[in-house]
Amino acid sequence: MEALLLGAGLLLGAYVLVYYNLVKAPPCGGIASLRGRTAVVTGANSGIGKMTALELARRGARVVLACRSRERGEAAAFDLRQESGNNEVIFMALDLASLASVRAFATAFLSSEPRLDILIHNAGISSCGRTREPFNLLLRVNHIGPFLLTHLLLPRLKACAPSRVVVVSSAAHRRGRLDFTRLNRPVVGWRQELRAYADSKLANVLFARELATQLEGTGVTCYAAHPGPVNSELFLRHVPGWLHPLLRPLAWLVLRAPRGGAQTPLYCALQEGIEPLSGRYFANCRVEEVPPAARDDRAAHRLWQASKRLAGLGPGEDAEPDEDSQPEDSRAPSALSNPHPEDPTVSEPYPSPQSSPDLSKVTRRIPVKAESERQGS
Repeated sequence: MEALLLGAGLLLGAYVLVYYNLVKAPPCGGIASLRGRTAVVTGANSGIGKMTALELARRGARVVLACRSRERGEAAAFDLRQESGNNEVIFMALDLASLASVRAFATAFLSSEPRLDILIHNAGISSCGRTREPFNLLLRVNHIGPFLLTHLLLPRLKACAPSRVVVVSSAAHRRGRLDFTRLNRPVVGWRQELRAYADSKLANVLFARELATQLEGTGVTCYAAHPGPVNSELFLRHVPGWLHPLLRPLAWLVLRAPRGGAQTPLYCALQEGIEPLSGRYFANCRVEEVPPAARDDRAAHRLWQASKRLAGLGPGEDAEPDEDSQPEDSRAPSALSNPHPEDPTVSEPYPSPQSSPDLSKVTRRIPVKAESERQGS
């Protein structure tokens, strides 16, 4: 009996160490109020994306949930409005597997929303499921779609600078090895899926790195964020059903809740003073070094050029701001104002276009990552 109790105690102690050192996510603070700001979160109908959108809404931002499923997206928007007390949470359709859908989303957004301060690429897939496409579906959804969306929305991001782009990546990028001769070949079988997923996450890290180079001096900064081991829909989506009863309790014990997974993406979106770290990779709300393949500037630039081709961007589609893309007044109110609407039952169609604080100079307050449906990181 004593040996049994000792073994149980050792197991409990080991779990506590693992939980507090590897599972529990540090809470991230940053800007207390986002009133007058607009954020887009892809794959925000569940999991990390939904928790990310919830925190942004609680801080007063106008939040656009960019999701593939209208039914789930509208339901999530309703939930978030109720939970946050912020009526400025809306759904807009976006299917990252379809370049036409990405362009349609960008057109609709730019014609209806005068601001864009935060763009969070949370959506992603880990497997092709039963879908068979004549292209690399994992690369399309996890990288090419977000690349195109960023490119199309850059004029608005620049006009509202200081602004931020956050790309939700994964520690799986460490296993990635991009083969530019096979970049867009269809993925068949689970072994190829594992490789393609890691490659797409490496592409996320290289994209953030090259984007930071391309945007230097514009006031737009970008970051790659690893949410950590998260118990989200993505974890069990492609696991055989008979394994779910066994894996669910295990996932509850050793994986973070989606709210914990949202902390690092939120840190990258909101934390003041990290502008000099644009292009870097973050995990557990701090910068983390990446392997040589993920800091290869030549590979990052080559991926940028290949991505433009795969996204169907022509030489005349360089994203430069023009007069029509600029809001009438790109300023927003102080970051120290009340993060919640005074009357949550009444909302205006757009955020109040008043003075926008510099993300690097606001005061830190209040402490506070998926992947959803087919697109969830």
